[in-house]
Amino acid sequence: MPERPLSPHLSVYKLSKYTLATSILNRIAGLAVSAGLIALAWWLIAAASGASAYARASEVLGSGAFKVLYALLLIAFSYHLVAGLRHLVWDTGRYMERSQSRRSAGLVVGFGIALAIFFIYLAFFCGARAS
Repeated sequence: MPERPLSPHLSVYKLSKYTLATSILNRIAGLAVSAGLIALAWWLIAAASGASAYARASEVLGSGAFKVLYALLLIAFSYHLVAGLRHLVWDTGRYMERSQSRRSAGLVVGFGIALAIFFIYLAFFCGARAS
């Protein structure tokens, strides 16, 4: 029986530290955002279930611990969005050289942080204030 060809393994790829780190962080951020959808689903179900269910959910989801969770989710979302755009550009075959990849890794982190700060500002510090 002839030997079957082996699938490429991680040792075949020449990934740099920054490319590997940003890719792994993108996957972790995607998992975090997906897990955060549980809170969104709970809020939507409570809103559809009536005033008492909504009041209970609002009390829990409006607590300080959940506000920290929301900030972390906004950071994960921002990073995942920017890293996803980077991968979308890579799918076109552009900016895949080592120096370009290193630069884009820095841009992903920088724009991810800037976008997260913007979203956190909008979520927590902008808008209507209770008088």
